[in-house]
Amino acid sequence: MNEVLSQDEIDQLLLAISSGNTDTKDFKQVSDTRKIKIYDFKRPDKFSKEQIRTVSIMHETFARLTTTSLSAQLRSLVHVHVASVDQLTYEEFIRSIPTPTTLAVINMDPLKGKAILEIDPAITFTMIDRLFGGTGQGAKVQRDLTDIEQSVMEGIIVRILANMREAWTQVIDLRPRLGQIETNPQFAQIVPPSDMVVLVTLETKVGDEEGMMNFCLPYITIEPIISKLSSQFWFSSIRRSSTTQYLGVLKQKLADVDMDVIAEVGSINVPIRDVLALKSGDIVKLANVKVGDPLILRVGNRKKFLCQPGIVGKKMAVQVIGRLKNEGDAEEVEELAVEGDESYE
Repeated sequence: MNEVLSQDEIDQLLLAISSGNTDTKDFKQVSDTRKIKIYDFKRPDKFSKEQIRTVSIMHETFARLTTTSLSAQLRSLVHVHVASVDQLTYEEFIRSIPTPTTLAVINMDPLKGKAILEIDPAITFTMIDRLFGGTGQGAKVQRDLTDIEQSVMEGIIVRILANMREAWTQVIDLRPRLGQIETNPQFAQIVPPSDMVVLVTLETKVGDEEGMMNFCLPYITIEPIISKLSSQFWFSSIRRSSTTQYLGVLKQKLADVDMDVIAEVGSINVPIRDVLALKSGDIVKLANVKVGDPLILRVGNRKKFLCQPGIVGKKMAVQVIGRLKNEGDAEEVEELAVEGDESYE
């Protein structure tokens, strides 16, 4: 509790200090309990923690898709997962990567601006060796890519970008395109050095070789969609896609399912002893069925339509003449036009 000094106490304190009769041991050091957060105005934080977390979730999906596609392409065990997601300046990113390396400059259509996908040389030459028929082991090479090797890497990067497009589907219909491949980081100046970027570091393992893939995304590139990088928008978009996109897929799959269609002439309860005694030429009289009454057409085990028997060519068939509104309710019938009705043989 703070104590307010009176004027007399203040005068006595000043007198004691000026005369030197005050023992410094009588004064206790007051500890500052305030929490101080250091803020660097040269590199302001552009991304909130929630936005960083959303970017991490998106690229975990990207990592899973890339693991599957690279494993199939390289015919080798590949594992990719998100190691970290950080925000830093573009200059810090350029200084952190080796020279030479594989730098893919990516056009982020429809977003304005570019991004960079950097692949560690150890991983690059391991993948090239695998595609050339080698084992992919011990490819410790530090040199620029040849024209043939660069062409091979373009095919790999294009496949990786397809996974990126799918991972970003919940936020934007991204159409990433490979611009060019550089090996010197100094030639890939897509933004000023002081601009903030978000860096997604992906630990990559191809066979026994381990390395990093870095996806550098400048703030100015994703600024138009920065509000969508939130958990609330992310999960709401997943719910929307599950009720629209997947609904169409389910309908398409169900349209190809085979179902039994049975025309039921009538029914009657018969004791089992009479059924066992039936022989050729016997007549079974159906209950409550007249000659001109329509037949019930079953789809699976559900009564769905009314139909009438007939002949198409030399085969027996039925023609649908009505649709039952309620299952088993033959009185509530939606009449169908005879012209164009389907016949089932």
